[in-house]
Amino acid sequence: MDDLLQSLRAAIARGDDEATERAAQALITAGESVVPALLALSREGDPEARWWALRILSEIKHPDVPSRLREALHDPAPEVRQVAALGLRHQPTAEAVPDLIALLSGEDRLLASLAADALAAVGKAATGPLIQILREGTPAAKIEAARALAQLGDKDSISALFEALDSPSPFVEYWANEGLERMGVGMVFFKPGGG
Repeated sequence: MDDLLQSLRAAIARGDDEATERAAQALITAGESVVPALLALSREGDPEARWWALRILSEIKHPDVPSRLREALHDPAPEVRQVAALGLRHQPTAEAVPDLIALLSGEDRLLASLAADALAAVGKAATGPLIQILREGTPAAKIEAARALAQLGDKDSISALFEALDSPSPFVEYWANEGLERMGVGMVFFKPGGG
């Protein structure tokens, strides 16, 4: 295990992305045994090392990983916050919902989009907070909330998505319609033939 970690560190130090990815894959294959070392690496000073550690951790199922990913949503480095949000899509946790919701209205639109994907992966626990953002959030946050609700497909969001069909934003309207159609209620209220 130490050899694998050393290979990863050396590849990161050289800036060799291909070698770093090979080392990452070897660590993922090693599984749970490498989690403590990767958790330690994910807290080091170098943002590149933190990024790679979190990227690897997100692919290893372990009870300590989701909480570390949630914590990393507040990392000073934007790329580390982004990989943490991406990781939470792979290992969703309801505990991260408030942190992810807060990111929907941030200036980093890639991070907001990744946070929306992670919220959709959480499932039902994210529905209520997403509905609230859809109704009361910033214009940009409303788009991400509508998209996340469309992916989530929770029937509890139907009335909020119907309301959103009247949104001034074409993007919110699009995702609201998409969500309703995915749940099979998009065209239910229109009689064929107009009669």
